[in-house]
Amino acid sequence: MNISEAAKASGLTAKTIRYYESIGLIKPARRLNNGYRSYSEEDIGSLKLIHQLRGFGFSLSECEDLLSLYKKPDRQSRDVKAKVAVRLEQVRTKINELEQLADSLEQMLDSCAGDDQPECGIIDRLVE
Repeated sequence: MNISEAAKASGLTAKTIRYYESIGLIKPARRLNNGYRSYSEEDIGSLKLIHQLRGFGFSLSECEDLLSLYKKPDRQSRDVKAKVAVRLEQVRTKINELEQLADSLEQMLDSCAGDDQPECGIIDRLVE
């Protein structure tokens, strides 16, 4: 399958696929006589996995680690689970940070009358 078909099948763009090849995240596609890239079903599986992992916020380095486990038939599921558990903890930490940020913004909004007067509690808080 050519790069546009691989892009459609994996949910990635052709540009992203070429980028992943250039950084060594995936192996370069086999080239046909006409110079076009040709992707196998195994390649598509790898691309789909990367697409899903990126959607969950995994870094390229983490994708590389999980991709190597995907390709390793004798992998141990505990290794995959441990990597996903780390990502879950990162997400929970980020949620807590965002909740604190939302609380701070809410307090700022409450400190401002939002009327025609020049006094603004938001500005005052930001310059404290």
